[in-house]
Amino acid sequence: MTEIKSKEYIRHLAHQCMFDCSDEELSAIQEEFVILDKQMELLNEVDTEGVEPMVYPFEMETTFLREDVVENVLSEEDALKNAAKTRNGHVLVPKVVR
Repeated sequence: MTEIKSKEYIRHLAHQCMFDCSDEELSAIQEEFVILDKQMELLNEVDTEGVEPMVYPFEMETTFLREDVVENVLSEEDALKNAAKTRNGHVLVPKVVR
């Protein structure tokens, strides 16, 4: 974490993100990183021996999901009738990525 504490490194990161930072802003960010570093050190002191990792911070059953019910299905012809160009059941659009 010592590398992040330098103003030159913070200025470099800001430049990569297309930000311009004044010296006052760099000092403020530097102080925030020092505080963050102290908080991370506190987390490193927590005893996690024998604790199984979790994907979510709490266990919860998913009871809000429902079965899909098919309703109001459009035919392929109806779905494509307003498309300017189609091919093999798909809408043709102009290429946007080269």
